[in-house]
Amino acid sequence: MDKLASVFTDIFTGDRLIRMIFSDRRKKSQECRKVLIRPVCIGGQQMYQAEYTFEKKVTHENLSSEEAVRCSLSLIAEQFQQINIFLEGEDIQILAAKPERPRITRKSGTKQPACLEHNKQKNYIIPDGEPCDFLIRLGVMDRSGRVLKKHYGKFRQINRYLEIVEDVFPLLPVYPDGRPLRIIDFGCCKAYLTFAIYYYLKVLKQRNVEIVGLDLKADVIRFCNQVAADLHYDGLRFLMGDIADYTSDHADMVVTLHACDTATDYALINAVAWNTKVILSVPCCQHELFRQIENDIHQPMLKHGILKDRLTEYLTDGLRGLKLEACGYDVAMIEFTSLEHTARNIMIRAVKSSDIGKQAALEGRPRSAAV
Repeated sequence: MDKLASVFTDIFTGDRLIRMIFSDRRKKSQECRKVLIRPVCIGGQQMYQAEYTFEKKVTHENLSSEEAVRCSLSLIAEQFQQINIFLEGEDIQILAAKPERPRITRKSGTKQPACLEHNKQKNYIIPDGEPCDFLIRLGVMDRSGRVLKKHYGKFRQINRYLEIVEDVFPLLPVYPDGRPLRIIDFGCCKAYLTFAIYYYLKVLKQRNVEIVGLDLKADVIRFCNQVAADLHYDGLRFLMGDIADYTSDHADMVVTLHACDTATDYALINAVAWNTKVILSVPCCQHELFRQIENDIHQPMLKHGILKDRLTEYLTDGLRGLKLEACGYDVAMIEFTSLEHTARNIMIRAVKSSDIGKQAALEGRPRSAAV
């Protein structure tokens, strides 16, 4: 098996593998009929995916290079007698009726590398591999610009958020007198997205901006203000306070990410009062309607708490959308990020428009006291 171990180690520590197929079962009674191993990129890290084919199902397992070597040795020793390996520039066939004395043949390559979906390089607004000051300061990147594996989900979330901001960027006003865009982030928490908006607008788009992040946690506010000062983000500041009590004369864009329950509604109310041009809101834990919803016909379904919770989420966001339309906003409900990252992944994107309100007011008019 030392000879096979050497072959597998060379393959899985290199970068030429296209795919590897294990076939010719040692026992016809064994359930697994074939195994395919191919390279994948998961969370920015090179890995290998083993696909196990059974009679009525297919399962998958992601492996490191060391795990792929051990897996391959186990498969050839216990389950399969033949391996066909396709590399860039070379094909290898291994016949191993006796694993300790395998027959290995090599010839010129016949396969081209597949453009696997896992391996497609995403064209991020903030790319992986290029240093970004606020991501380094917040611990998402190292100093070389490489995204840390444990924060890759946050990195994708930030870039998805900026894609949405980029879509609405042309709709933001440009003031002839040069005054800055004013943006308010309600419930900013550690402010990954607040810093991202500032970086996008100020650094990438060279717009004059003034951004305020609001949160209830004093330690968070101190930390964020210190980071902004360290990075010389002069147009970014953080304040401690409640969304319901915050006052301002205007805002060009209002954003909220997972502001709990009615905090989202207070943010939307303020945004409408300021005649805000763009609203980006990802609601969270809508309990207000959950406590009030009552319907005898649907009661057999609503007795299940998780179903009632999901239903009231959708109803609440639907009503919010109608209210915004009634106030003259063009509203879209979009997927903010993948469900893998968070179950609260619906964003309300509202852009101030004209002549939308009348029909929305009719659609949102309650027909009875019970929902």
